[in-house]
Amino acid sequence: MDGLDLDVAPGELFAVVGTSGSGKTTLLNLIGGLDTPSGGVISVMGEKLGSLDERRLALYRRTTVGIIFQAFHLLPERTALENTELPLMLQDVPAPERRERAREVLARVGLAGRADHVPSELSGGEQQRVAIARALIKQPRLLLADEPTGNLDSTTSREILSLLAELNRDDGLTIMLVSHDEDAMSRIAGRLIRLFDGRTIEERVL
Repeated sequence: MDGLDLDVAPGELFAVVGTSGSGKTTLLNLIGGLDTPSGGVISVMGEKLGSLDERRLALYRRTTVGIIFQAFHLLPERTALENTELPLMLQDVPAPERRERAREVLARVGLAGRADHVPSELSGGEQQRVAIARALIKQPRLLLADEPTGNLDSTTSREILSLLAELNRDDGLTIMLVSHDEDAMSRIAGRLIRLFDGRTIEERVL
């Protein structure tokens, strides 16, 4: 990234767009604590990510931020319920509690009746909803979505974006969307930031 200066308000839904190689995913990975900044300051909810050691950075990833990837990254042998509860297993949450929370969040994303199905039995849109549920079960304060509709047809894409907009509106969840599809992002985002070669070349309120 080159001189990028970005302030995000709590509860904001904004989109970062640009062509391949513009720096969108790099920015998401930096905010998500997946990559380490070589310079500058990244502060999320008062945490300066560049100053965190690996233990505190792992805690940040487990509790503060939820990430949705273009590839669903679901475990093929695990059911939707088991995939959803995985983050809570890593936090040593007791099985009865994490299963109850997993069923609640699956219902929240419209999959109450699909909890016991493995990924191969689910459509692409359903798999993406499981991935969203898995990110939400941690009750993050910030949700990052990297090309969340990149592998979906147009109808399913609209459904997923509507779900994300609903989570922002009803739950006050701060959401950052990263996509090359500016038209789709413009329909739900409150602000659009365009990157090119790691620089902001346009920013507008929608």
